Amino acid sequence: MRDASSNRKFVVFVFFLFILLHQSDKLLIGPLTTDIIAEFGITDTQMGAVFSSALIVGSLLYPVWGYLYDRYARARLVALASLLWGATTWLSALAPTFSTFLVTRASTGIDDSSYPGVYSLISDYFGPEKRGRIFGALQIALPLGYLVGLVLALMLAPVIGWRNIFYITGSLGVVLAVLIYFGVKEVPRCSAEPEFADLAEIGTFKFDWQVAKDLMKKRSIWLLFAQGFAGVFPWNVISFWFFAYLERERLYNETEILTTMAPAVLVLAAGYFIGGSVGDALFKRSKRGRLIVAMTAVLLGAIFLNFTLGVPVEQKSLFFILLLGTALFIPFASPNVISTVHDITPPEVRSTALSIQYFIENGGAALAPLLAGYLADQTGSLGNSILLICVSAWIIGAIFLAGAAYLIPDDIDHLRSQMKARADAIVAGTVTD
Repeated sequence: MRDASSNRKFVVFVFFLFILLHQSDKLLIGPLTTDIIAEFGITDTQMGAVFSSALIVGSLLYPVWGYLYDRYARARLVALASLLWGATTWLSALAPTFSTFLVTRASTGIDDSSYPGVYSLISDYFGPEKRGRIFGALQIALPLGYLVGLVLALMLAPVIGWRNIFYITGSLGVVLAVLIYFGVKEVPRCSAEPEFADLAEIGTFKFDWQVAKDLMKKRSIWLLFAQGFAGVFPWNVISFWFFAYLERERLYNETEILTTMAPAVLVLAAGYFIGGSVGDALFKRSKRGRLIVAMTAVLLGAIFLNFTLGVPVEQKSLFFILLLGTALFIPFASPNVISTVHDITPPEVRSTALSIQYFIENGGAALAPLLAGYLADQTGSLGNSILLICVSAWIIGAIFLAGAAYLIPDDIDHLRSQMKARADAIVAGTVTD
């Protein structure tokens, strides 16, 4: 069998495929919104509740998944998450009434908390200087997954119905579970830390409550949590409501939606990798580099979105150009924030740290689709609802990112000192498996 270090490309490919198809399943409901509302005869507020229910379930389970990932084999747990994705999606496809659909769709959130384990395992395959672009490359799958879902909704749903689409994506979850279980190898925590590069034996590091408590004493981690809380509001609103906005308020037909959103999603996908790569480059010059990139891009995204949604309906070319600008900048922050969390977090609590961040992010932002639907019902405009929530959240997030950038160098230095002390202890023979 191949050595784990030579297995890196395969692991990245499999996790890319997992994120791509999982996101297709998760976000497919957005393009299918109109069909589902029509079948069940529900309002925007009720549909917003469907969106939010899965997000709330996923949010509540983040701490559980985080602890399990730091305590047990991460690859096996990701395989379990993939299996749960398939099973719960099938259940939502079977739901005969809106009430049962609401419950079964909420159950699809169980596996949505699985990504911290993916990023934790990847961090033990790649060192700090490469993580931004590797995370960015993986996150290309996020918008591409939405694009795949969009194509399925537009091309297949009219032919085979929205329920059969869910049967297809659920089946893919089961297939991926088998591939991950048998194909992805676990590697020891700390494997990719620079201080451990020359050590023949690394030792075993698993979740430790004291290490987790010490991490929570760092001020920068709380500012990163706070910016995440604000920053996810726009993503949830755009993911679940932008398709309906184009259809209702900009009067786009299915072909126009596809030809507009497909290039935008491709640009969005590129933005993850570009943002992570730029963050890596600036990180080599300054410990604040990643967060400076994130803060700048968040503000640019807010500016571009404001101009984009203000374009008159008849000026489709200008709307398209500005939409591409928005799509380029808004994903820059994500790979840099994840990398920064790992820059200050010991390997054995990285899943927990990222899970806490996601729990805080989604704990409030899970209500974003419901809030957007409510504001749309009250104001009669999805566009105004999207703009108000997104721009406000991004400005608040930029303020928190600025504070974290100010504090981050000391916390990075502290982690590097911890890793050096561990490596020295292993060499001295005072740390054993």
